[in-house]
Amino acid sequence: MPLKTYLQLNTFSKFLPVACLLLLPFLARSQDARYSSMAASPQLINPAMTGLMNGQLRFTANFRDLYSSTLSSEGLKSVAAGLELRRPAGNGNFFGLGLQLQQDEAGASDFKRNQVLLSFSYQQFLGGSRRRGTGHYLAGGGQFGAASRGLDLNKLWFSNQYFVNGATRDSYIDTNLPTGEGISGAGSSLYLDTNVGLGWFANFGDRMGAYLGVAAYHLTKPDVSPIAGNVDELDQRIVIHGGGEIPLGSGDMSLLPAFRFMDQGPGYEALFGTNLRYTEREWKEVALRAGLWAQISNQLTDSPGLNAMIVSVGLETERIQFGINYDISAGQIGTISNSRGGWELSMIYVQPAKYRDKVICPKF
Repeated sequence: MPLKTYLQLNTFSKFLPVACLLLLPFLARSQDARYSSMAASPQLINPAMTGLMNGQLRFTANFRDLYSSTLSSEGLKSVAAGLELRRPAGNGNFFGLGLQLQQDEAGASDFKRNQVLLSFSYQQFLGGSRRRGTGHYLAGGGQFGAASRGLDLNKLWFSNQYFVNGATRDSYIDTNLPTGEGISGAGSSLYLDTNVGLGWFANFGDRMGAYLGVAAYHLTKPDVSPIAGNVDELDQRIVIHGGGEIPLGSGDMSLLPAFRFMDQGPGYEALFGTNLRYTEREWKEVALRAGLWAQISNQLTDSPGLNAMIVSVGLETERIQFGINYDISAGQIGTISNSRGGWELSMIYVQPAKYRDKVICPKF
């Protein structure tokens, strides 16, 4: 006897667009997961930012939970952790080494993506006063790593399996019927990946700095399809990003504006905004942050539109920085999810440098 799961039509109509939006990147053209806490995910933005810090060691951690308020356990969950070292290379130059781990889960298909990246960078001193801690650098970096993807299409249902009773308006799914799709089954894949980046950064004095970079991910366009017989090339991701610190008056407040533009295959996204940073000298570098960010991307019609406003708050201590971001969904997604996006938590730990060379790095 066919398995029939009865659903309310209005519930189906409400959640289907969200489910489609979550599945499209995985079943059509693969897209990378990303974090709105840019300062806590440097290796995922630009390999040239590996080791770019006011210290000799940095540990970063991220957790993102997106659309779980609408899709419950079928929302997007992403977790990442990174470790970086910065060491002097002589004449005011530095090199950085890094390790980045990331795992993403989404949807009823048990989609999972894991990656391990090894990063390196070289930071060339271009000029300035190392004694006073001012100057600017040119940085280049690369990444090599391995990743895996897996999913089970047998746990999904498709339009050919969905029916509506014309008399009662009840709807049901018969999973014993053919899906009508060109692919089926379950599986996993393992592939290698290569990324490169270039950046410039400078520190101009107390509460004044700037940085700008460009990166290219997935240079070899690896086949990431977890289903045997199906080919899914991972589109290259181009990233352009920048930011800095601008002092507000002669006190202890400053603005930390930043932006990130990403283009990958059929999708593009721009994230921009600023944090307001406040500190007092007697706090021993304890600082508070609060910010507002806008995220724009191409919609289902391929025209650009606002898809989220992001509110961020943070606390800095001498070595550790904590951050909380919340996505307020907008546009088509916002209508479906009642503007409930999701939470993102981040943490950054920086160990002070013990070597004599003066460390020059803007705030992120």
